[in-house]
Amino acid sequence: MTLLDGTVVNVALRTMGEDLDASLSQLQWITNGYLLSLASLILLGGSLGDRLGRRRVFVIGTVWFALASLLCGLAPTAEVLVVARVLQGVGGALLTPGSLAMIQGAFRAEDRSRAIGAWSGLGGIAAALGPLVGGLLVDHASWRWIFLINLPLAALTVWLALRWVPETRDPRAHGRFDVPGAVLASLALAGTTWALTDAGGPVTPWAAALGLAAAVAFVVVERRIREPMVPLGLFADRTFSAANLMTLLVYAALGAILFFLVLQLQTVGGYGALAAGLATLPITACMLFLAARGGALGERIGPRIPMTFGPLVMAAGTLWLLVVGPDVVWWRDVAPGLTVFGLGLALMVAPLTATVLAAAPDEVAGVASGINNAVARAGSLLAVAALPMGVGLAGDDYRDPARFDTAYGSAMVASAALLVVGGVVSWLTIPARVRRPAPAA
Repeated sequence: MTLLDGTVVNVALRTMGEDLDASLSQLQWITNGYLLSLASLILLGGSLGDRLGRRRVFVIGTVWFALASLLCGLAPTAEVLVVARVLQGVGGALLTPGSLAMIQGAFRAEDRSRAIGAWSGLGGIAAALGPLVGGLLVDHASWRWIFLINLPLAALTVWLALRWVPETRDPRAHGRFDVPGAVLASLALAGTTWALTDAGGPVTPWAAALGLAAAVAFVVVERRIREPMVPLGLFADRTFSAANLMTLLVYAALGAILFFLVLQLQTVGGYGALAAGLATLPITACMLFLAARGGALGERIGPRIPMTFGPLVMAAGTLWLLVVGPDVVWWRDVAPGLTVFGLGLALMVAPLTATVLAAAPDEVAGVASGINNAVARAGSLLAVAALPMGVGLAGDDYRDPARFDTAYGSAMVASAALLVVGGVVSWLTIPARVRRPAPAA
């Protein structure tokens, strides 16, 4: 649900904008409101799961997510929808890290790579299916159903979790949690996102100052507090830090590509919502058939090669998408680029996730998972906030085919550059084999 909702909105943005009379900035916040609360609170969600029980927090997050989805589906204005999306991200922050930490706690170490590969593959499929599901619902029902469909999914998820998922937690943990850290993380991301989205506006300097001050205060608090939400000692491990830096770069590119490509197909190529969603099927196919194999390959040869060449292959696919324009032909202009992109994504995702978790002790699996998820969402959040303004888009420009077409080309080149840098970072910093740290005393 959470990964699908991270992308399902993209294909409906144009329709929502027309129905709710929203500006480009409001469309960005419909996407970013969700990513903001998800990225800033997912760390707390992982920590809560380790302390109070991963299944318990997972179930609470699923119910919260369903109720916020209901509010999204009933929102009468763009402003209400943005608030509802923020609340939806809170639920996602509770359930997302628990889903991976439950795998980490229930599987033996030698079986985890394949289990994580399946988790990554299914999550990637959900994210890739978002445009397809959104297109079907927008064209044949209403954009509101992209949120209301979460209600039966949530009910099924809660039943499955309560019936079959074992409860796991960090045996050293207690009931306390880091409220100041969660608040400061939220303020840091919110201020930065506002400054990037509203660059040049009257409150931009104040938002940027708030984001910077909150970020500095967050680091200070996490260093001094007895039980921090983010144990900064994890970043002393070079592999853990490098894998998260690579995550930031790659997921920034991924978020930007999905945001711009779907709008390009609709605004410039004349595609309907369903056609634009169907156009992304090559990514879905690659993740479905190859993500688990990517995890097995990473286990056999080590993470460095998949994490290096995966982003480089994705960059090649991104540059191919530069040919998408007014006379777009799917099999010639879209399918090859997205297929190459999907191959690189399937090669990279599972080894990346496994590397992050292998670089952290098992007893803080929820926190390590939360950090990596937060970094991924923050990458997409910052890219969607910054790139539209960076490539010259504002106001209602998303409805102008000529202006958007020019900006799209610049956005694709910038995204490809981020992917290349991510590949280089992996080659220089990720070891051929990751040694698991010894458990804490």
